Amino acid sequence: MSLRRLSPHQPESFAFNAQSKAEVDKWIAKFPQGRQASAVIAALWIGQEQEGWVTKPMIEEVAKLLSMPYIRVLEVATFYTMFALEPVGDRLVQVCTTTPCWLRGSDDIVAACKKHIAPTPHTVSADGKFSWMEVECLGACVNAPMMQIGKDFYEDLDGPTTEKILDAFRRGETPKPGPQNYGRVSSEPAGGALTLKDPQLFKGGYSRKSPGAES
Repeated sequence: MSLRRLSPHQPESFAFNAQSKAEVDKWIAKFPQGRQASAVIAALWIGQEQEGWVTKPMIEEVAKLLSMPYIRVLEVATFYTMFALEPVGDRLVQVCTTTPCWLRGSDDIVAACKKHIAPTPHTVSADGKFSWMEVECLGACVNAPMMQIGKDFYEDLDGPTTEKILDAFRRGETPKPGPQNYGRVSSEPAGGALTLKDPQLFKGGYSRKSPGAES
């Protein structure tokens, strides 16, 4: 079990901007009076969307806003790995290294990140554009290996493809997410559909008539 701690380097203060505060207020309004603590995950997520990571002053502000003890909000922030507890680059690259992705070559994806971002995870690249980390299953096992950048998933990767994606982001482009083998659609078989291809299947031509039915 991993131990997650807040970064030792913290900003002096935090405040939700007008747009973020309006979003937090919407979430608070979803719950009955006295149940504002139910909005804690949403509030932290909105704060992270604003700042890029979850800071100690942010946790303190959320605790105050939701009338929660600081330690309760800290427990949430350190438990869920979707919350970044240290500064991240403009693009956070999350590489799945769970068994299906590892068997399909996730080591090559990690190597590309070490080469093009930083030798160690949780380190912001020199230009500030990237940071990377290893994560558990991201749910695209059929299209392994894969990585998540921001909210997008890039699948069917290898080392050179990963390098091209990172280079494109560095140039200010946004590569198309999804399978990167230029053939697969969604999670269908890599070579295209292999079963249930007979059009007659979809016209009722093979349906069996019940006993005694008229011919």
